[in-house]
Amino acid sequence: MKKVLRMKKAVLVNGVPASGKSSVARLVADARGWAILGLDTVKEPFFDHLGVGDRDYNRKLGRASSQAIWSIVGDAPDGMTFVVDAWFGFQPREVLEDYLAQAGIGLTAEIWCHAPPDILVERYRARLSSRHAGHPGEAFLPELVALAQRAEPLRRGPLFDIDTAAGFDEAELLAWLDQVLVG
Repeated sequence: MKKVLRMKKAVLVNGVPASGKSSVARLVADARGWAILGLDTVKEPFFDHLGVGDRDYNRKLGRASSQAIWSIVGDAPDGMTFVVDAWFGFQPREVLEDYLAQAGIGLTAEIWCHAPPDILVERYRARLSSRHAGHPGEAFLPELVALAQRAEPLRRGPLFDIDTAAGFDEAELLAWLDQVLVG
């Protein structure tokens, strides 16, 4: 009897902070029943147990959280699909590629979330009081503007582009995912 190889798949919900990634990732995960792994969801318990620090410390915990996500995916059975909510541009592309290979991801689809910088700043500022203290505060806003102006999708596999300030057709996104994740 021939063994059928079932690969793991990942929906990479990508974009800078406040771009709407988490809302889009939750929509996709809930609609399809796929596991969702968010960088902030993994990072925030580290803040709780290890404390908060400066930007370098935040970035260090971000890198550790990313590694943890892909380790979890690697331990999962073949055939699973994961929705991963993160800004993938915060570390070198080669790091992500290594993690994907080690995790056994055979197919990815990218959802690129973005909005104009002034909208991102407004969103980020509005949620400052409700965000975990480990995340950057008001001083991050100029960096966010610069980041939004230069950020680009990974363009690793099929790409669905969403301007979250303009809205999008949820049914179209889900139909697209169904089509591109066949394999």
